Amino acid sequence: MAQRIDGVVLLDKPNGMSSQSAVTAVKRHFQAEKAGHTGTLDPMATGLLPICLGEATKYSQDLLDADKTYIATVRFGIETDTGDAEGQVLSERSTAEVVDNLMAKTLLEAILPKFIGEIEQIPPMFSALKRDGKPLYEYARSGVEIEREPRKITIYSIRLVAIHWPHVEIEVHCSKGTYIRVLAQDIGN
Repeated sequence: MAQRIDGVVLLDKPNGMSSQSAVTAVKRHFQAEKAGHTGTLDPMATGLLPICLGEATKYSQDLLDADKTYIATVRFGIETDTGDAEGQVLSERSTAEVVDNLMAKTLLEAILPKFIGEIEQIPPMFSALKRDGKPLYEYARSGVEIEREPRKITIYSIRLVAIHWPHVEIEVHCSKGTYIRVLAQDIGN
């Protein structure tokens, strides 16, 4: 039987779990009447996912609107249909012209500042955004490409954490609605 429980659970979401599955698991664990997440993390993403329970769901929008910080590993030289490691490879480019980590660092330190500030992003087809009540990823899985309007987002900072070329770990402080997958593709291009 569901019980009255109010609060926010910070779930360390594991790889492979959708945000909605995480909400369902937390709701079931605490036998809560109401539960909701405060923004979608990709299924392959790990990290803290705030889940509001009971009366705390009234504050979900405040958390959804808040700035976010992500740490991501970017693999240069490969483009996939989903923009992540789980997608089908669409193209591969040689990264051999970048001969070592120092050269990669120098190049990235010149490129990354161009992405700081207000920029526009086109949401990926493989996303939970809805069109006509249906998530875009359902269209994408059916091979249907839907036109998406660019959205304004803000990147407050991008910091290089580690370089093991062609893999680069970055920390991104950004506004809501930012797709790190799209940012990685834009940096790579």
